[in-house]
Amino acid sequence: MYRIGKKLGKGGFGQVYVGRRIGATGPGALEVALKFEHRSSKGCNYGPPYEWQVYNALGGSHGVPRVHYKGRQGDYYVMVMDILGPSLWDVWNNNSHTMSIEMVACIAIEAISILEKMHSRGYVHGDVKPENFLLGLPGTPDEKKLFLVDLGLATKWRDSSSGQHVEYDQRPDVFRGTVRYASVHAHLGRTGSRRDDLESLAYTLIFLLRGRLPWQGYQGENKGFLVCKKKMATSPETLCCFCPAPFRQFVEYVVNLKFDEEPNYAKYISLFDGIVGPNPHIRPINTDGAQKLMYQVGQKRGRLTMEDEEDEQPKKKVRMGMPATQWISVYNARRPMKQRYHYNVADVRLAQHIEKGNEDGLFISSVASCSNLWALIMDAGTGFTAQVYELSPYFLHKVGCVLLIQRLVYCNSCYIYI
Repeated sequence: MYRIGKKLGKGGFGQVYVGRRIGATGPGALEVALKFEHRSSKGCNYGPPYEWQVYNALGGSHGVPRVHYKGRQGDYYVMVMDILGPSLWDVWNNNSHTMSIEMVACIAIEAISILEKMHSRGYVHGDVKPENFLLGLPGTPDEKKLFLVDLGLATKWRDSSSGQHVEYDQRPDVFRGTVRYASVHAHLGRTGSRRDDLESLAYTLIFLLRGRLPWQGYQGENKGFLVCKKKMATSPETLCCFCPAPFRQFVEYVVNLKFDEEPNYAKYISLFDGIVGPNPHIRPINTDGAQKLMYQVGQKRGRLTMEDEEDEQPKKKVRMGMPATQWISVYNARRPMKQRYHYNVADVRLAQHIEKGNEDGLFISSVASCSNLWALIMDAGTGFTAQVYELSPYFLHKVGCVLLIQRLVYCNSCYIYI
């Protein structure tokens, strides 16, 4: 039995309070964190919270708080967890919006090791940000340890039955995460993978170090679009202006990861070794997890060889900043002849691209327009056997398009009003 105390915070799917064991005495005796989630919340779907499954799978994982009890009380699902200390956002905010380079480097080292452990269990967090990294409770042996919380948006990057990477998919109308720190891929509705957690971590580190990200300040309905556009137009050099070189190198590595590419966590950790002090015991953040990871990698390879890459650039630079007026690509390469991507297509040339694709068994799966120029994806995997389209001289709102398509779809054909 616990008595509910002050509110600690609010996560994506629930609220967290201090819980004090009834009958316990003394300051801080048997205090825990109680997370309440209403049975009708989007994280529950009238069953136990999805987050519980993730905690079950990650039980005992480095950097994930321990769960002591899960159950239901009335209309609420309750999870009893270790109580933790301030978030990195709290630390930054209470320190006049500043954080030392060594502190941020230690956070980078330990956060990478936490994500590596989580990824090794087959999950990606999906909402990496300063508010979701917490330190241990002050005055305890864990006060310098880093923890990653709020697993309500975590998803699997690896299929449990086959052990293979999940298939790529893209739904531009679906966004998961926090706009400020989300990866560009998340903005574009692409299936989450390990690269997205690391890109969000990169933005988190730069925010803590510089106090602001270039895309902050946008408001209104188009905020997500404008933030995504700004992220794509911001090069690592611009983003990491006045930051030590390892931060820029880390950004360059992670924004250029492929969808199913395995990140080189040990290499990323090694980038920051020269910034933190040589004695792990006096570092502002406990980096034991990272040290264990480096040791394990060294054992696996016989020895850990880290080349001096201070001036080395990634072999392939996919996103190094681009003019803000260019198209934002919502395309991912597929096998030859399975998918084609056309962009900057004028009205008069649209028909020839569509007809040529139809001749090769390709049909429109996505389409967008701006300033009388078109971008379209033609795909062999749509399941359509025919398509009819009409170029409209008037702009149709999204709802109107959906209703029109619903009225016109018949049999195994697709009618598109563009």
